[in-house]
Amino acid sequence: MRSSTSLFRRKTIAAILQNPPADHEGPVAGGLARHLTVRDLTALGIAAIIGAGIFSTIGKASLDGGPAVSLLFVFTAVACAFSALCYAQFAATIPVSGSAYTYAYASFGELAAWIIGWALIMEYAVGNIVVAISWSDYFTGLLDGIGLHLPLWLTMGTQTGHAGYEAVMSLMQTGRPLAEATPTQMDGYKAWTSAPELFNGFHLVVDLPAFVITVLITALVYVGIKESKNASNLLVLLKLIVVFIVIAVGAFYVQPANWHPFAPNGVGGVLKGVSAVFFAYIGFDAISTTAEECKNPQRDLPKAMMYALVICTVLYVIITLVLTGMVSYKELGVGDPLSFVFAKVGLSRLSGLVAVSAVFAMASVLLVFQLGQPRIWLTMSRDGLLPSVFARIHPRFHTPSFATIVTGFFVAVPALILNMDLVVDLTSIGTLFAFALVCGGILIIDPYGRSEARFKVPYINGQWLVPLILAVGAFLVVRYNAASNHEFWLDASGQHGWLQRDAVSDKVTGGFAHQIPTLVFFLFCIALSVLSFRKKLSLLPTLGLLINLYLMTELGISNWTLFFVWLLIGLAVYFTYGYKNSKLGQPSAPATA
Repeated sequence: MRSSTSLFRRKTIAAILQNPPADHEGPVAGGLARHLTVRDLTALGIAAIIGAGIFSTIGKASLDGGPAVSLLFVFTAVACAFSALCYAQFAATIPVSGSAYTYAYASFGELAAWIIGWALIMEYAVGNIVVAISWSDYFTGLLDGIGLHLPLWLTMGTQTGHAGYEAVMSLMQTGRPLAEATPTQMDGYKAWTSAPELFNGFHLVVDLPAFVITVLITALVYVGIKESKNASNLLVLLKLIVVFIVIAVGAFYVQPANWHPFAPNGVGGVLKGVSAVFFAYIGFDAISTTAEECKNPQRDLPKAMMYALVICTVLYVIITLVLTGMVSYKELGVGDPLSFVFAKVGLSRLSGLVAVSAVFAMASVLLVFQLGQPRIWLTMSRDGLLPSVFARIHPRFHTPSFATIVTGFFVAVPALILNMDLVVDLTSIGTLFAFALVCGGILIIDPYGRSEARFKVPYINGQWLVPLILAVGAFLVVRYNAASNHEFWLDASGQHGWLQRDAVSDKVTGGFAHQIPTLVFFLFCIALSVLSFRKKLSLLPTLGLLINLYLMTELGISNWTLFFVWLLIGLAVYFTYGYKNSKLGQPSAPATA
């Protein structure tokens, strides 16, 4: 019988380098052809980052936090920079694909690798649900612009339609004006009331365009459609041209009065948009999956990650200021904010250009991640953690056929019925978890910066700095919360507790359960502060770990609950299949670390 320590069996770095994951099959024996330069990698990062974030979710974040969300983009970029450094060191140490899944296998062990692989499934597959829904918003807007109108009940998910119906009915029942409803809520109400009823009062409200584009993209991926580096560079050029046009033209319509108040809902409102803002950056880790295709991964990957983050952060900050300057932040809770603001100021032609560009740009993002997701399934399957059917290669198209079909199902069906806000949060929490484990992995394999890799995270002694930074951070949190809508010490009677006051309705909501993630984070901070003081841990990976975990606490207890349900499902799969069939656990497996 295997001991419990086998749950943490690790692949040695030597074993990984000697036997790279079997998805590396190409023109060069043992790996893919190395043809990517730092320019190609930077373009790939920009292509992955500038997608649904800048064309869609930026609107919801601005609605919650106002113009101050521009600062949240900077804060999130800093958090990603710490993670990017850790990704870069792993890429230089283990220059093969597999991304965080492979890195966790070498640092934390098999169980953590499985968990991170399961989280990556959430990041890629569930993230594509957001892209598909956002693509649908732009596509239907484009059709409306040329006089073709789909019924509302075919243009949004069941969840969105029902939520809009409930919100409007609540206003009616309380005698409040319908003007208080958002455009999305009114559309949801109209869709729900006009939709055909099938059985037991079920209203057929579905996002048909999102479903159709996912099916078409999956079909293309199935038959082996792949973007070359030239196509990727061309795509980035197209996106940047559109963004620059938006900035240049939109600047003339900015009204500084719209920037006041800068943070209308306080710090709590700004942080409420953290999931939408962070979702804008999740693509940067896709660069690390190309390590085996880089001419010089040790040198080029770190540069490309930083270049992509800096360029995209600057563009996101400027775009946010332009959008919130052109119209009031209260009007940006729409699925296509860039098109909306230009239509609002009477520039219908430019609005149409943005919509057309978004349709193509976001379809390409969908294609990139639909290509990447089956490779995660494939890698895990080749390690024995998933059934071998996921590693099945189509004899003609040379693609992971079964894994591609499963990926298409995972994206198409939820995109048909779900609300985009929910899946943005789920994607963000899964990605943050992956980032946190990568930062923690560096603290395990190289806590003092002594690696011989060509690139490594600069070592800064965190013995005193980590406790000091945490103490200052705790002081600022308490001070800001005392003056904002996050009244941690206010209960229903106005005395004490862990509740939150809504800025609009002035109602106190939430409860102790909603602060459990924050409490756990505080305890973790204390433990890590003590550990850093005793072990003199490297500062940058420690800060990356802490920031990612902090951002996770801002996603709310409901998202944590769904995330744990997802992990429990994954653990059930692992212990019923992966643990027993792991190739690393077989008698002939190579020695573990």
